[in-house]
Amino acid sequence: MTGSVHRWTGRETKQLREALRMTQRLFAEHLGVSDRVVAKWESGGTDYVPRPETQALLDTALARASDEQSGRFHSLTAPGGKRLGRVRDAADDAIRVDSHKFMPVFVGHYLAARLMKRVGLEAPEALLDTGFAPIDHPDADQCSLYVHPCGVALFHIVQPREPETLSELAEWRYRTYATDPPWAAQVLAELLGANGHTDLRPEYVLSAYWLHDCPWDDAQYETALQLMATPSPLVDRSDPNEVRALGAETETALLSSGFAHPAVTSIGVHGIAAGFVGWSGVSYHPLALERALTIDELVETEVLAQLIWCYSAHIQRSVETGRDPDVPDKYGWRFLRAAHSRLTSARPLETAQHRLMREAIVNTSGLTDILLGAQAALREDQR
Repeated sequence: MTGSVHRWTGRETKQLREALRMTQRLFAEHLGVSDRVVAKWESGGTDYVPRPETQALLDTALARASDEQSGRFHSLTAPGGKRLGRVRDAADDAIRVDSHKFMPVFVGHYLAARLMKRVGLEAPEALLDTGFAPIDHPDADQCSLYVHPCGVALFHIVQPREPETLSELAEWRYRTYATDPPWAAQVLAELLGANGHTDLRPEYVLSAYWLHDCPWDDAQYETALQLMATPSPLVDRSDPNEVRALGAETETALLSSGFAHPAVTSIGVHGIAAGFVGWSGVSYHPLALERALTIDELVETEVLAQLIWCYSAHIQRSVETGRDPDVPDKYGWRFLRAAHSRLTSARPLETAQHRLMREAIVNTSGLTDILLGAQAALREDQR
């Protein structure tokens, strides 16, 4: 019972993979293509028609399927047939996600200049640009140190994860929140010279998760993404030094009953991507790769937002304690005005996805209020 397909589209390609009960990675290996190619086919849905040689490849894969696999495929493609959606075999697939952590720390413009020299960075040509250099991290595929002459350093740590559950990911996230800032402080001390610089430590960590694969069905999917962005309901943080997951029952209950955090904003666009932004985290799952955001767009926006938040917070704290803020002339209120415009104004070629993401990051972080407050303080100081 092999049957045939008159014309393959991205939808039938996905249905064949589901019928074979393979992940995108295994299906790609089965066909002899890359998993990114398979993702591209599937994200296109009925609008994507593979080339003739690919059509033949899929014909062969279907012809070689067992009767049971072929039966499942034809039940999916038949009119009114049951759609499997995002349901996957738990034995084949778990959560596959890239964790991106952003850790800003105010060092002051004098130390920022020294830091840039130590890591080989030139002063940026544009006012809001930030140079970065690679940094070794004991448990990361990639780590970059961004430094801006206004006086802010920012660590960006990339760590692929394949946890069994969301609770496991949440526990790992909070445990590393306790270890990554001291590591960053040590890196800064070594780069700058430890004497007098041991107090340079990131104040907070923001996590962004770029989701590749997941095991959740349609009913659980958006709840899971919200829990990924705001995982505190999954862990016990009563002892900051010993954060632990609450367990499978808590996660199952939340996924079954639904979870909606009032301060989380959706940045999803149907058929293109799903995602949520909260004050402490972001989750994003691209579905149509050609039309979804890129990870570079997300990173670029977060780097600027975290840099300006850190700088504005320093100014605000200085004013509130009666001290003069460490602000070079070039990075006074006009610099903050330019940053506010960059973060809140639409760009000429900006997509709707990018606008949604940028606005959500600014709004959920409370950046506008603290930025405008810092700008007003600097203008008042110059009168």
